[in-house]
Amino acid sequence: MPDRPGASPGAQQPAGQDMSGLFRGTGDAQALKDPKSGKGISVTSVPAFVAGAELADLADSDGRIVVLTADLAHANRTIDFGMRHPGRFFSVGVAEQNMISIAAGMASAGLIPFAATFAAYAALLACEQIRTDCAYTGMPVRILAHHSGMSLGFYGTSHHALEDLAIMRAIAELTVVCAADANQLRAILRASLDHPGPMYIRMGRGRDPEVYAEPPAGFHIGRAARLRQGTDLAIVTTGSEVHPCLAAAERLAASGISARVIDMHTVHPLDAGEIVAAATETGAVLTVEEHNVTGGLGSAVAETLADAGLAPAFRRLGVPDVHVILGPPAALYAHYHLDAAGIESAARRLLAG
Repeated sequence: MPDRPGASPGAQQPAGQDMSGLFRGTGDAQALKDPKSGKGISVTSVPAFVAGAELADLADSDGRIVVLTADLAHANRTIDFGMRHPGRFFSVGVAEQNMISIAAGMASAGLIPFAATFAAYAALLACEQIRTDCAYTGMPVRILAHHSGMSLGFYGTSHHALEDLAIMRAIAELTVVCAADANQLRAILRASLDHPGPMYIRMGRGRDPEVYAEPPAGFHIGRAARLRQGTDLAIVTTGSEVHPCLAAAERLAASGISARVIDMHTVHPLDAGEIVAAATETGAVLTVEEHNVTGGLGSAVAETLADAGLAPAFRRLGVPDVHVILGPPAALYAHYHLDAAGIESAARRLLAG
C-alpha cells in the first residue's frame, strides 16, 4: 500500500492494516469472493434480485418488455433477462442519464422499458431525465432502483440512497413503489405492465428476508397492505423495514401491546384512507423507513394527517438528517435503530408520551 501523506519513506503499515491486496484484487482479497458466483456475486445469495428472471418470464408472452442496465447486469441480475432475450436487453455502459432517456424513447415507440441501476444513481444522477423525459411526457418507463437506502454500507454516501423517496415523490405523475422482498417485487412487476405512466421501483440489497410467502394475489399499486391488526398503535412502513417492523410487533405483543403493521408499499400516491384509519382507530402512528427522516414516508404520512385535520400521537423513525457512518448494512440498521429492537423501543417511547 502506498505510504500515507507525511509518512516516512518505506514505513511499514501496522499489523492487520495493510489493505493493498483488497484494493488491487490480489492475494487474500480473492477469499472475499464467492467461488460459485460471477464477479464475486453469489446467485443463490441474492434472492430478492429476481427482476431479471421474472421479466424474462413475462417477456415470453409480452413483446413490449425490454430491459436496460448501466453496466450492472451481474450486480442486479438483469443478466438473467439478457440470457433469455438477448435482442431485447441493452447494457448502455456507465451512462445512467442516457439510459433513462433511451428508455423514454423506447417507451414512445410502444415498448415498456425497465431500466435498472443503483438507486443513488437513478434518483440523483438521472433525476432530470426521470422528471422531464419520463414523467412530463407520461412515458411508461419503469426504473428499477436497487441497493436503496444504506444497503451498500461501506461504499458510503456516494452510493447510499437516503434522499430518493423525497425526490421521486415530489415529481408529478410518477408512481413510487417499494418492494419488501422478492415475492412482492414479482407482484409489483406484474402489476406494472398495465399501469399508466412511469414508475420508480425501489429495491433493497438483494438479501431481504421473506415477508410474503408468495407473490401477494391482492396486490394493487396505490393500496396499502395491512399485514397485522392492532389497536394500540399503527406502524406504517415500507420496503426493507417491513420485516423488522413485523418482528417488532411480535416483541410488543409479548408485553400486551397491540401493534398494527401497514406495508405502505406505494409511497406516491399514498393510500390516504389507510393512514386516516390508522390514526382514528389506534390514536398513535409510528412511521419507519430506511431513508432520511426528511421528505420520505414519514413526511408523506404527516402531510396526510395534517390535511385530514388529525393529530394522533406521531413519531417518524428513519435515518437522522446526517451522512451516515460506514459499516456493513446490519450494523448500520442497528446503529440507527432500524432493527426490530430499535423499532420496538421507538414504539414504546411513542406510547409513553
